[in-house]
Amino acid sequence: MKNPTEVTLSRKDLLTWPNLITFIRLLCIPLFVWLLLSRNNRGSAAWLLGALGATDWVDGFVARRYDQTSEFGRLFDPTVDRLLFLVGVTAIVIDGSMPLIVAVLILGREGIVAVAALVLGAMGIPPFDVTFAGKTGALLLMFAVPIFLGGQSELSYAPILRVLAWIFVAPGIAFSWFSLVFQYVPATRREIVAQSQVTSES
Repeated sequence: MKNPTEVTLSRKDLLTWPNLITFIRLLCIPLFVWLLLSRNNRGSAAWLLGALGATDWVDGFVARRYDQTSEFGRLFDPTVDRLLFLVGVTAIVIDGSMPLIVAVLILGREGIVAVAALVLGAMGIPPFDVTFAGKTGALLLMFAVPIFLGGQSELSYAPILRVLAWIFVAPGIAFSWFSLVFQYVPATRREIVAQSQVTSES
């Protein structure tokens, strides 16, 4: 029989405002795909994707401001973020609004991070804190992806968006890969070495 206290704590971790915001973001992903690929409405899809990306900052702020951080939220939020990135970039490439090389660089990095997180989790190594370079890269790409889409839309300011897309995506990719190669990889190596030493000593 489950301890009632444990059930209460579990519900408390799940039923928070930040998790609700993240859940709404998850539910809106199919709406984005429908707008873009079924309705061929690039402008509305771009605005929706940009708004969904912005809510990532909102739920983080709410969690810190009202002390509603939880273990579930720490896993749920980045999982939804990566799913949004994967679906968003893939749909935009299918639509033809983003160069393939840009998508490969974005999704390739995200794929490596996702696989590494699964492997490290299986080894009992907790997720690393996001570095400043990683946060900066994610923020820039969060703007760049919907801007690429908006740049190929019927919006009157689409030519400006096409220029802005490259202004955001170039440093975004640079920061993202820098954080992976020069920060996360060395940190991962240190954790694996430390764990192997502990295992050998025990």
